[in-house]
Amino acid sequence: MNKKSIKDISLEGKTVFIRVDFNVPLKDGVVEDDTRIRGAIPTIEYAIEQGAKVVLASHLGRPLKDKKKTEEKGIEFDPSKYTLRPVAEKLSELIGKDVAFEKGDVLAQIGSLASGNILMRENLRLNAGEEKNDPEFAKQLSKGIDIYVNDAFGTAHRAHASTEGITHYVDTSVAGLLMEKELRFLGKALNNPERPFVAILGGAKVSDKIPVIEALIERKVNKLLIGGAMAYTFFKANGYTVGKSLVEDEMMPTALEVVKKAEAAGVELLLPTDHIVVDSFDPINSQKAIQIEFTNAGHVGLDIGPETAGVFANALEGAQTIVWNGPMGMFEEKPFDQGTFAIANAVAEATDKGAVSIVGGGDSVAAINQAGLADRISHISTGGGATLEFLAGEVLPGVAALEDR
Repeated sequence: MNKKSIKDISLEGKTVFIRVDFNVPLKDGVVEDDTRIRGAIPTIEYAIEQGAKVVLASHLGRPLKDKKKTEEKGIEFDPSKYTLRPVAEKLSELIGKDVAFEKGDVLAQIGSLASGNILMRENLRLNAGEEKNDPEFAKQLSKGIDIYVNDAFGTAHRAHASTEGITHYVDTSVAGLLMEKELRFLGKALNNPERPFVAILGGAKVSDKIPVIEALIERKVNKLLIGGAMAYTFFKANGYTVGKSLVEDEMMPTALEVVKKAEAAGVELLLPTDHIVVDSFDPINSQKAIQIEFTNAGHVGLDIGPETAGVFANALEGAQTIVWNGPMGMFEEKPFDQGTFAIANAVAEATDKGAVSIVGGGDSVAAINQAGLADRISHISTGGGATLEFLAGEVLPGVAALEDR
């Protein structure tokens, strides 16, 4: 999984195209969360320090998809909502250096860049050729470029013009510092983890996680902790009443197979023992913690209970590698975020005791950040789908494209 890094090549006087992940939330033209921008700064500053001319490129949202929706409703599409200009301004503020923005003849802008200068291109997804991995668009992106750097792990599971296509038209393609860090941490967890190795998986759907669950079992993760709404598919498959909790009925046979595979592989699979439920007829006043077996037809499970939080925390004792992806409940609604916060604290405490911890997935990362625990986690992955596909052993096109050509 070792890829050539930006640090392995000479950048002086070269025009370097850095694919970053600046798909950040904007409100009224202002960046609301600059985490992803900050994550790319080490690579950008390194390139500048080495005397490179830097061209940055990213996507933001799904403008063409939204354009189609608005046109179908007879509403005029507003492309200004999808410009990366506010992101360029935020980056300029963070690094204390002017960041030019694409306008007019972008090839002329690239050609006139001086060493140490930065140009940010407009939202790549405003061009239909980006998601289609159109060779002509990829070729356009490569013009005037000497070196391609992919520092956007979160988009590496997509074969788009800026993540895969462009590498066919540039002589040198390497990983950025953030990409390199992702591959190092996730690669070790996948191929050579320190043991005991514990994986915690949550979220709504079993179907989203089956490939990574099976891959972890095959690699003999020592313990597999499953929470979130996906646990109810396992419970129903085993004959429990789950009330009106979210279940994927068609996945119940698969859930039973997972249990069998874990048992055959000697993997300890832990499911919640209690949960926080509400009565579907009175959701506001009926919240309570009950044992899983006491669930009745009117209950809706929305979070793991305090007993489960304790059991899961104990399961992390002595762990040397921990991977966590997915919330333990309906994290976006208080007070059903408590189980997820309890796991966040348990992972941080295990890390303090020597475990290597990797957290990926939006709500898991949000819990870590909201709890102020980010500096107590070994690695916070910038990928959601990319992290899951990587851990499932799948080839990521944006990573495979960094092979020497």
